[in-house]
Amino acid sequence: MDRRNALRLALAGAAASAGVVAEAPAIAKPKPTPPPRDVVYRKWSSDADFATGAAAGVGISGGALMFNSAIGQRTYTDPFTGSTGSYDYATWTSPEVQLGFAATEAIASWTASTPGGSWVEIEMRGVTALGNTTVWYTLGRWAADDTVIARTSVPAQSDLDGRVAIDTFIAAAGHGLTRWQLRVTLLRPVGTTVIPQVRSVGAVASKLPAPGSVVASTPQTAQGVVLAVPQYSQSIHQGEYPQWNGGGEAWCSPTSTSMVVAHWGTGPTPGDYAWVDPSYPDPWVDYAARNTYDSNYAGTGNWPFNTAYAGRFGLEGFVTRLRSLNEAERFIAAGVPLICSLSFKKNEIPGLTYGTNGHLLVLVGFSATGQPVLNDPAAASNAAVRKTVGRAEFEAAWLNTSGGIVYVIHPASVALPAAPTQPNW
Repeated sequence: MDRRNALRLALAGAAASAGVVAEAPAIAKPKPTPPPRDVVYRKWSSDADFATGAAAGVGISGGALMFNSAIGQRTYTDPFTGSTGSYDYATWTSPEVQLGFAATEAIASWTASTPGGSWVEIEMRGVTALGNTTVWYTLGRWAADDTVIARTSVPAQSDLDGRVAIDTFIAAAGHGLTRWQLRVTLLRPVGTTVIPQVRSVGAVASKLPAPGSVVASTPQTAQGVVLAVPQYSQSIHQGEYPQWNGGGEAWCSPTSTSMVVAHWGTGPTPGDYAWVDPSYPDPWVDYAARNTYDSNYAGTGNWPFNTAYAGRFGLEGFVTRLRSLNEAERFIAAGVPLICSLSFKKNEIPGLTYGTNGHLLVLVGFSATGQPVLNDPAAASNAAVRKTVGRAEFEAAWLNTSGGIVYVIHPASVALPAAPTQPNW
């Protein structure tokens, strides 16, 4: 018998013998119901999907949007290199996605190929709860490499309906989106016949409760499942390539993405990263940092730029939000590691002894008791990357600070778990 219970019973007996009525034992209160977390993800990634949109100069074949014929020309002066180029362009516009709630945030993601100096631009617009249609907001100008244009988010996009914060549309108060759509523009240098392609494009829209309202989940599945994801440290790259933000804590996202890409048995070849200083360890991380770098953000943590990077190697990749670790458990049970975005104070999460204003790490599994097992790139060496942390504290930090953001990266041959009724993947 628990000694505390024995003492409680002894005190109750003494009180009764003295003519005092003992209090009845407290009844455990049921766990509160979590407030609703409205999240919907919609993706187009097949010929049938793409056929539901409006194509102008774009062909649809083999599960991709392909540049077919120019519908116009555009001159673009790169704000970071100063170079000016002329481009033929074609477009595809998605149908509207009805949400059933007024979304306060939306994040697009895509996978594409951009040969020969071609590139893609991703835009989003929506209809607000007030009934007005927004302008088209640019959520990214992307190319697989940086040889012709600088890959970039677009600054200074703000109006009465909302604003763009790097990769995220944030609705103004009272102007949440009840429906949205995407527009993809494929561009290639005038006079060339290269064919940029978009293999998938989608967005996650969400309306979340205020931070601090998270109710800790109880483990349901994947207990004791830990995936064999390679371990890479961001810290061993400190000071490398300042033009791409200099390694160390600035490279948490490409280091995490590199771990998951390598887990699936793919990634850049030695020829791809031959330009990396041969004295630097794990040169594929330097390669990933260069090829996820956002020139406007001046960093490598643009969420969809990282999933698009994974797409270069034939993987499926997208950004979404999960509602709890119970949803994350389902991915681990299916064999799919997740890259999580969060921030936390020093010692806020048992097992993590530092604090950060923003970090990416890989959820690789759960202990036998349901505690998250991480590949945390914020480690002094590759060997020190694997960590087991407190479940409730990790879940609260993740949901409260990023709203449950994850990168989902996997081969098409590895099926994701069945999506919930309100599909967020």
